[in-house]
Amino acid sequence: MSQTPVDKADSQTPHQGLHSEQGALRGEHPGRARNPVIKVADLAWLEFEKPDLDRAEVFARDFGFATAARTEEALWLRGTFAGTPSMVIRRGRASRFIGPAFRAAERADVDRLARVVGHTVRDIDVPGGGQSVSMLDPSGLPVRVVHCAEQLPALPEQEPLILNTGTGHRRTNATQRPPREPSRIQRLGHVVLETRAFARTLNWYLDTLGLIVSDFLFLDGQRDRGPTMAFIRCDQGSVAVDHHTLALHLGPGNGYVHSAYQVTDLDAIAAGGEYLAERGYQRSWGIGRHVQGSQLFDYWRDPDRFMLEHFADGDLFSCDLEPGWAPMSASGLAQWGPPVTRDFLGANPSPAKLREVMTALRGDNELDPARLLGLMKAMTS
Repeated sequence: MSQTPVDKADSQTPHQGLHSEQGALRGEHPGRARNPVIKVADLAWLEFEKPDLDRAEVFARDFGFATAARTEEALWLRGTFAGTPSMVIRRGRASRFIGPAFRAAERADVDRLARVVGHTVRDIDVPGGGQSVSMLDPSGLPVRVVHCAEQLPALPEQEPLILNTGTGHRRTNATQRPPREPSRIQRLGHVVLETRAFARTLNWYLDTLGLIVSDFLFLDGQRDRGPTMAFIRCDQGSVAVDHHTLALHLGPGNGYVHSAYQVTDLDAIAAGGEYLAERGYQRSWGIGRHVQGSQLFDYWRDPDRFMLEHFADGDLFSCDLEPGWAPMSASGLAQWGPPVTRDFLGANPSPAKLREVMTALRGDNELDPARLLGLMKAMTS
């Protein structure tokens, strides 16, 4: 198939010059469900287990989180915005990602979802209390939908710098000296997950939680086999929301890739990055500006090798924007910035990675030799 040429003057082609060069071809995935069970309002928090909560809290503060609550068995982290915590780290024998929790628009949605999936609504230990229903997505990842009884109050913000631009002289007789301090996290933005069952997992999130696709990526020469990555947002109708709250991509593994946390502006990203570097943390990739989502980014590894992103200035889409389609490539990840690293791509060879690949190729999933070769080509293109 070939893409029909797009007329820039055609008002019916919103992708041109907006967020993707291409829209869907006839018969391709629509990027949304006709009648989802519920429509979640946002990503609430992410759940991890780690054996050393003290070390986890030190990194969290250096990265820019505030502590919402701390017990012997759990650490709740938050940003400055009012709302839910952004992360909970529970004491466990090993460091691992448990799963995401999505925020229900209202308590009735939790009850409705529980009835449909046949699970029980349970109380949760979030600060302020609340209820949740737990499920497994088709990849086997635990997913919760939560409704919190109380919101955390807002904390003091890291104010954006006043900038002089061209003839716009907003700052006079004053110097610019951003402090060397942690980038103050405002909120959780998104999580990226890898799955061997991409199509089934994608459809589950659309059908069950009412998420909608902002952009699809496909492999070179394999568009007719469907996409291999989706950037997915919440559906709040005419209210514009983050370009992606969840991103899924096909791969040999199942689970966490990275999570992203909003900060004030580029100076907060850069100064916070200098602060992290001075304390010996490892930058994975950055600073740059993405293509899908447009956000400024900077990726770091925590002491347990989990990847976390500072971001600012991301795209906001309302429900009436249809999915864009684009080829998957390493060079297409950023508009500007340093070359993408092997660490970010997960391309560093290791016995564990080889075992993942062999397991995936033998299993009942969507990763076959042609798909694997396509992904390897995309990582070097």
